[in-house]
Order: sequence, then structure tokens, then C-alpha cells
Amino acid sequence: MALSEEAVSGLLRRLRSETRLIVWGAMGLVVAAAWALLAAMARGGEETSFIAALCRPGGAALTPYDLAAVFCMWSAMALAMMLPTAAPMIATYLDIAEAARKKRMRVVPAGVLAAGYVTVWLGFALLASGLQAGFRAVGALDPLQGALGPVAAGLVLMLAGAYQFTPLKDACLSKCQHPMPFFMANWSEETVPVFRLGLLQGLWCLGCCWALMLAMFATGLMNLVWMAGLGLVMMAEKLYAESRALSRGAGFVFLAVGLAVLAVGSVD
Repeated sequence: MALSEEAVSGLLRRLRSETRLIVWGAMGLVVAAAWALLAAMARGGEETSFIAALCRPGGAALTPYDLAAVFCMWSAMALAMMLPTAAPMIATYLDIAEAARKKRMRVVPAGVLAAGYVTVWLGFALLASGLQAGFRAVGALDPLQGALGPVAAGLVLMLAGAYQFTPLKDACLSKCQHPMPFFMANWSEETVPVFRLGLLQGLWCLGCCWALMLAMFATGLMNLVWMAGLGLVMMAEKLYAESRALSRGAGFVFLAVGLAVLAVGSVD
């Protein structure tokens, strides 16, 4: 027996609600797991912490296991700090998907879009891991905190601050804040194109936030306070209506902190 229009409408509403619950719940679990892993890595004394073992200069070269552990750390950082900033993108996709379902159109799961986005940041994690290995090889990282020396740290912070004022930063941030036109112009009912949309959104996010992420080399790779603070700044940039003023304000702060580090020799 055919379902009534009211029954079909009710079923669709329930499915939409369950879909959003699943999507946001899955994202929350991934972010929580990433933070839990980072907290576990940061635990330990000065000689037993994860970062002390992997940043200590000299001695034997990093083993493949060590390199995998470094990549795991950067991947967890990327998921913990950047996945929450994808909320505007995911919410917009779910809104369009809801309208598409009403028209009986095929909808690719939002997880495919998120997978494309995450792929970009895992690529960043791989590059950052190589950069960390290079810094360790030349003894540039503090063995206890995983931070660059004062001069390099100050310059990195000033780079992060200066980038906040660039046209590229503004352009990428605008794409991250307003994904609706992009999705509407490139909407697809096929899996691979939707994954590609996630990749492009991830690249715009990378263009927006790479400098702030690299600031972790200045603050200490296992400094959870700075990690959380940077994550909040990046998320606020994408959610706050007056993000231009916020970005500029953050830029001034990083420039000031960078100058202070150059002057006094410490991020703390």
C-alpha cells in the first residue's frame, strides 16, 4: 500500500533529523578522540613525555615508528583544531541536501565531503611532520617543549600575524565563511565530485589557516592551551560576522607577541 503524502513527509523529517544527529555526533566523536590522544601524548615528565623523546637533538635518527608517531600527532592536531572549523561548510551542505531530498534527488552523504576536507589537512600533517623532522635534525627544537628557539619562534609568530593582513587570507576566509554559492554552482549527486568539493574547501581552509597552525612550532607542539586558543581563533574567524576585524586583531596580537619573544626570549 502506498504511503500517504503526510506519512512520507514525516518520514523525511525524521530521516533529516537522524542524518544531522549522525553527522554532528560523528564529528564530535572524532574531535573528542583527537583531543584525548593529544592529552595522552602531552602527559609525562620532562624526560618521558612524547615530545621530549621526538625533539631531543642528537643521538640516533628518528625511526620509521618515530616518524609515524609524529605524523599521528600532527594528524590529531589537525583534526582537533580544524575539523570544528568545518562546521559552516557541513551545515551548508546539510541544508542543501535537505532541499535536494525534498525534490527526490540523490544525496551523497556529508561524510564524503568531510573526507575530502580531512584529506587536505592530513596532507598538511605530513608536510608538518617532515618540517619537524628537519628541525630536529639540526637541533632547532627545544627537547622539552618542542618549540623553536626565541629568534625563530618570534619570527614564526610575526609571520602568522602578518599573514592575517594579506589579500590571500581574506579571499580564502571568505570562501570558508560562505560556501553556499560554491555548493550551489557545483552541486553533484555523485560521490567523486562531492569528495572533490571537500578537497577544494579544505584547500581554501588551508590557505586561510596554515600560518596559524605553524605557530605551534613557536608555542610548543604539545602546548594544549595554545592549541585550544588557536583553534578557537580559527573557528571564530569562520563563524563571526565581523571576521575581518577579528583577523586583523589577531594579526596585531601575534605581531606583538612575536616582537615580545624576540625581546625577552620566551613565549610564556
